[in-house]
Formats: sequence, structure tokens, C-alpha cells
Amino acid sequence: MHEGPAGAKPGSDVTAEGAAGPGRPRVAITYCTQCNWLLRAAWMAQELLSTFRDDLGEVALVPATGGTFRIELGAALLWERVRDGGFPDVKALKQRVRDHLDPARDLGHIDRS
Repeated sequence: MHEGPAGAKPGSDVTAEGAAGPGRPRVAITYCTQCNWLLRAAWMAQELLSTFRDDLGEVALVPATGGTFRIELGAALLWERVRDGGFPDVKALKQRVRDHLDPARDLGHIDRS
């Protein structure tokens, strides 16, 4: 039987913020299932979790249709496929996340390449 997130009381309604921890933002990657963009979305989620493991509370994959691909950090729209002309490369995505979380943070080789 699934017990839920660590520290959650049985039967409690744990919200995304509660599961993620207070003060740590949620990234939502909304992808088109008709276009088979799940693997792209999952790869981007893995990259963000690897780089920002202590800064993000959650990275969610949100299925959609109609050619949708967007990435949101809290209420901020970081990337939208039509608006921004395709898909972000990992460097651009990580820089946009960093600019919202901690603009002074050095991303190492990503900032220098």
C-alpha cells in the first residue's frame, strides 16, 4: 500500500507545496501527448532535478494535447514552444530557471560554453 510522501500523516491531503516543502518552487512541464513529447519533457525534468536538486520542490510532467509545450516555474512562464520558437536547449532552460531562483548563481560550464 502506498503511504504517500515522507512525513505525511495517513489520510491527510498533502498538497504540491506540502509534498515539496515550503519555499521551494514547483516546475511544471506541460507537453503534448499527441506529439509524443513525453521523452523530451522527462529529459528536461531530469536535467533540472540534477542541477537544482536542493532548490526545487517538484518538477511535474503535465500531459496536454494540441502541440502544447511549455515550462512554468511557479506562476512564471519560462518557455512556450510557439512564443519562443521551438524547444529550449538545456543551457537556455537552466539559465532561465537560475535567473528566477538565484540570478547570482554560477552554473559552471553552462555559463562558460
